[in-house]
Amino acid sequence: MGGLGPGGIVRAVRTAGGALAALSLTACASLTPHDPDPSPQHGAERAVEEEVPAWIESLDEATLQAALGGSIPTLGQPLAEDPDPGTAKAPEPASIWDRIRGAFKLPRYDNERVQRQRQALAGRDAYFERVGQRAEPYLHYILEQLEARDLPAELIALAIVESGFQPFAYSHGQAAGLWQFVPGTARSLGLEINYWYDGRRDLVAATNAALDYLEQLHAAFDGDWLLAMAAYNAGKGNVRAAQRRARAAGKAPTFWALELPAETERYVPRILAIRDILREPAQYQVSLPQIPDEPRIRVVELEHQIDLALAAELADIPMDRLYRLNPGLNRWATAPSGPHRLVLPQGAAARFERELAAMDPEALVKWRRHEIESGETLSHIARQYDVTVELLRELNGLHGDTIRTGEHLHVPISSRPSEEYALSAANRLEALKGRERRGERHSHTVQPGETLWEIARSYNVSVEELASWNGMAPGDPLQPRQELAIWVTDEAQQAAGPGGGHRTRTVAYTVQPGDSLARIARRFNVGVQDIRRWNDITEGSYLHPGDELHLEIDVTEQSASL
Repeated sequence: MGGLGPGGIVRAVRTAGGALAALSLTACASLTPHDPDPSPQHGAERAVEEEVPAWIESLDEATLQAALGGSIPTLGQPLAEDPDPGTAKAPEPASIWDRIRGAFKLPRYDNERVQRQRQALAGRDAYFERVGQRAEPYLHYILEQLEARDLPAELIALAIVESGFQPFAYSHGQAAGLWQFVPGTARSLGLEINYWYDGRRDLVAATNAALDYLEQLHAAFDGDWLLAMAAYNAGKGNVRAAQRRARAAGKAPTFWALELPAETERYVPRILAIRDILREPAQYQVSLPQIPDEPRIRVVELEHQIDLALAAELADIPMDRLYRLNPGLNRWATAPSGPHRLVLPQGAAARFERELAAMDPEALVKWRRHEIESGETLSHIARQYDVTVELLRELNGLHGDTIRTGEHLHVPISSRPSEEYALSAANRLEALKGRERRGERHSHTVQPGETLWEIARSYNVSVEELASWNGMAPGDPLQPRQELAIWVTDEAQQAAGPGGGHRTRTVAYTVQPGDSLARIARRFNVGVQDIRRWNDITEGSYLHPGDELHLEIDVTEQSASL
C-alpha cells in the first residue's frame, strides 16, 4: 500500500477505469439466456430493484422552473430595453414544437382506440404544461438525435408516455429513466448500472441506447413503427407470438389486429394521440408552453472524476439543477471509472470549462489518509466515506479484504456533507421514507379498464401523487383488483363536487366465463336494467365471454374484495 499518493491514485483510476469500462461494454454486448427477449418494460413481471420513486420529480418543481430560466416571455412582446414598441420588436424565436411537427412521419390513425386516447387527453392543459417544462432541457437534444438518424419525431411522444420526461422516473418493475429501461435490456445495450452511476437515467447514454433499440425493432418488424413501438413496451417475443396467433386466425399480422396485453393495446394509441395533440393543440383545447428551438444544454466531456459540489460551483448553478440534468449520477461525484461527462445548461457550460481549465486535475476530488483502527473492516470504511469496497481495493492496491491496524488507506471524500448532495440516490430514498401524507386514507380497488389518470381525477389528486403513494411510476400498468392507497384532504373532497365521496365513472368490463347480467350487477353494485340500458342489450340476449360492457359505477361503493 505504500508509495501510492493521491496524484498516483488519480492516474491509476483513470487507467483502470478505461479497462473496466471496456470490459463492461464487452460483457454487455450479448444477451444472457435468462433474458432472451429484452424490452424496456416487462409489465407486472418486473421486480423491485430499489425504492427511487417517480414522484421525486415533484420535490422541488419551483426550483426546476427557476433553473430552466423561469417563464419565457410572450412571443412578440417588446424587449424591456425598447421604449418604443412601434419602432423595433424582437424577432419571434422559432418554436421547438414547430420543428417537432415537421419531423413527424407516421400517418394519422382515426380509429376508436386512438380517438379514446385523444378524448382522455383533450383539455389537459396542466398535464401538457408540466410535461413541457420537464422536457424543455432535453427536447432540442433528443430531436437532433432523431433527425440525425432520420427517425420519426413520434418517438418523443413515446418518451412522454414512458416517463413524462421525469428524469428520476422509476417503476416498481425496475424500469428507470426517460426511456424506462429495465436492467437486463439496459445492460444488453451497453448501459452501465453500478453504485455510482445508472446509465438508464443518463440523457446521452440512454437516448443513444433507446434509439439503437428502436431501430433494431423497426428493422425486425420490416419497417412497421407501430409494431416496433408495441415491442418496445411488451417485448419482441410477445409481439411475434401475437402475429402468429393472428395469422392462424386468418387475420393480417398488423398492430390493430393483434391480441396483445391490455397495456400495450393502449400504449401505441396513446403515443399516436399525443402526437395528434402536439400537432394541433388548439383543436384539443391544449396550449403548449413556449419553448424556443435552440439548444438548452451542452454535453461537456471530462477526463477525470469530479466532486459534484465542485462542479456545481464551477458552473455557478444549484446542486439540484446539476442532478436533474445528470440523473444518472447516484452519489457525490462522477463514477471513478466514468463516464465523467456532465450535461450543463447552455449558458453555464462555457464558464464551467473556463474555470475547470484553471484547476489542478488532482484537486477535482478531495482525498483523506485514513488510519486503520482495530476492528475496522473495508466495508465499514467504505460505508463511512460513501464509496465502495471495490474502489478502496483498486485505489490502494489490495487483492483481498485483509487490512492491518495502523496502516493507511487513501480514500476519496466528498467536499460537502452528504445531505447537501440533494438528489443523490441516498437522499432520494430518505425523502421517500420521510414524505408526509396529508388527509384521510382511502383504499381504492382497481376496476377493469381503469387508468391511474382516471382514478387520480376522481379523487382530485395528481397522477404523480397517486403513483408515489403506491410505489409506482405514472406509466405503470394497473391490474384489476389491485388495491391503491389514496390520501384525500377535505379540500380535495370539496373540489370533487357535490355528493362528497360519490364518484361515478365509466369502466370497461370484459365478460368472463360463467358471468351473467345479475352476477355482474351484484359485483359492481348496479342494476341489471342499467347494464342493459348502458349497452343496448335487449331482453333475451346472451352474454358471451370476451364481450365488453360499459358500466357507470360509483367507485366509492365497490367492494374491497373485488
